[in-house]
Amino acid sequence: MCDTLCAPGSGGMIFAKNSDRPAGEVQLVVPFGRRPTAGCTLRTQYLSIGDTGAHAALLSCPTWLWGAEHGVNEFGVAIGNERVSTVHDIERARPGLIGMDLVRLGLERARSAPQAVEVLIELLTTHGQGGVADAAHGEAYDSSFLIADAKDAFVLDTSGTSYAAAPFFSGTAISNRLTVGTRWTKASPELDPGDDFDRFRNQDAPTDSADVRRAAGLAFLDAQRAEASGLSPAATAAHLRDHGHGPWGAPGAPAGRSAPPPPPPNGILDGAEGAPSVSVCMHVPQRSVTAASLIAVLPAGSG
Repeated sequence: MCDTLCAPGSGGMIFAKNSDRPAGEVQLVVPFGRRPTAGCTLRTQYLSIGDTGAHAALLSCPTWLWGAEHGVNEFGVAIGNERVSTVHDIERARPGLIGMDLVRLGLERARSAPQAVEVLIELLTTHGQGGVADAAHGEAYDSSFLIADAKDAFVLDTSGTSYAAAPFFSGTAISNRLTVGTRWTKASPELDPGDDFDRFRNQDAPTDSADVRRAAGLAFLDAQRAEASGLSPAATAAHLRDHGHGPWGAPGAPAGRSAPPPPPPNGILDGAEGAPSVSVCMHVPQRSVTAASLIAVLPAGSG
């Protein structure tokens, strides 16, 4: 489980993600320099692919994975992924790229958000998705992505090698479900104009938790747009700290003066029928916890 959002702020596009991973898994923030290895072979988690070299990037990486949960590169491109349940039988798929591979490869190869979308699509359609991405539970899954730079933002939903990408120039929030619906502007050949990408969603997989957390993110962004100062990193940090009944508050803000966003809707957050409650800042024992977070300001001219 994860939650990712972006929206324009006073200093540029603000991109943020909580990376929710299995309890006990270690995730490190690692700076990677440029890699002048174009033409060589590159080993990702499960595949060896052609290398094109790499831009410098700051990546947040589970220690057992080659790829990253989220990151930002030297050109001010940020990418984060979300686990999604789709009709693609990824558990039986041959080894391919996993979502974290695609995050890292997109940041290593793209100088803008639109270019990152193209990079991910090319990699996805060439190599497919497959392989365990959650070692604690032995699970594979497809991913959706939020991709942003100083002026552009896109959501890329995927199901195997099928995909649909939609622009969200004023920002958006995503969680663990397909998002783009019919508003996509670029999609794989099997989709016709007006088709709903949600047809690729696994109807047997509940999205209640993701719906609640995405609603919290959208409500937060709406509240911040009403503020004269616009979205700020401090307010974003307060939102990422939300435990379901309001955030802890922005760093350094006096008690009671942090202007918290509206709390998420009631429901699954209450842990109905004894189930663990979920929130933007995740603490589900034995299953999923917020292991790392990123807030990046992507200023104009950062490339």
